[in-house]
Amino acid sequence: MNGKTPHIVQYQGSKRLLAPQILQYMPRKFNRFFEPFSGMAAITIATAKENRANEYFVNDLNKPVVSILQMAIDSPAALIESYTKVWTEQFSYQKGHLEHFYYIRGRFNDGEQTAVNMLYLLARCVKGSVRYSRNGNFNQSPDKRRHGTNPKKITDNVYAISSLLKGRAFFSALDYRDIFEMAQPGDLVYMDPPYQGVSNTRDSRYFAGLGYEEFSQSIEILNRKNVDYIISYDGECGNKEYGKDLPESLNCTKFQLNAGTSTQATLLGKKDITFESLYVSANISEVIESIPKQITLLECVV
Repeated sequence: MNGKTPHIVQYQGSKRLLAPQILQYMPRKFNRFFEPFSGMAAITIATAKENRANEYFVNDLNKPVVSILQMAIDSPAALIESYTKVWTEQFSYQKGHLEHFYYIRGRFNDGEQTAVNMLYLLARCVKGSVRYSRNGNFNQSPDKRRHGTNPKKITDNVYAISSLLKGRAFFSALDYRDIFEMAQPGDLVYMDPPYQGVSNTRDSRYFAGLGYEEFSQSIEILNRKNVDYIISYDGECGNKEYGKDLPESLNCTKFQLNAGTSTQATLLGKKDITFESLYVSANISEVIESIPKQITLLECVV
């Protein structure tokens, strides 16, 4: 399949634009691909586009987000039909399109946490950013400047993703450590955990915090099992660093990926470049050595 990697909807924190760089750090072929903090599974989709694995395991604690992917892959026509119906209703809703968003959000929070309602909320909310209150309710606001992703735009991408992954994808909403236990030598685990800055409490994308020590210690499970892994974990912009490096004891190699000019910096009249950190497990060292040097910016070993 040629062209850009398909995606269903905008999702804050997605690694879709960084996928070409991230894939250069992966082996060309492996047995199974696991994405324990999948979000909208941008790296799973990019990996499948290059047919690098035999099976793909999509996991995220946010079950409604996983259900979008499952329905898109297994039942694309049903997802598109249902989404079109909900999206179109906003234009005839008596109280206006913004109140229609709050109506769907209320239904979602009252228990109708379906794939279609989650997709509509993501497509319609500010920056495609999932936000939950302390009591677990979705509380993000609608983007007042637009009406959300048009179903016609979603259709081609949904069918493209389905063609890549149908019959080869498995879905779950488990703790990431349960996914670690499933992985075996010959598999690859890609992780994009919550940013350290939001990991001490309930955070913006997941239902539970993820502390630095807890996560670092859990990676040892993969090291003991001799399972290859790649981790996207914070970074830096200008003179500001976000989060601590992962421990030296993990024996990873750290790279900095050029994520482009910071939007926030641009608003302030600056041209700071954002670099996102990528940690690669020791077993992939032969692949690392073959990566073109122009891609491996600011290389350092931790």
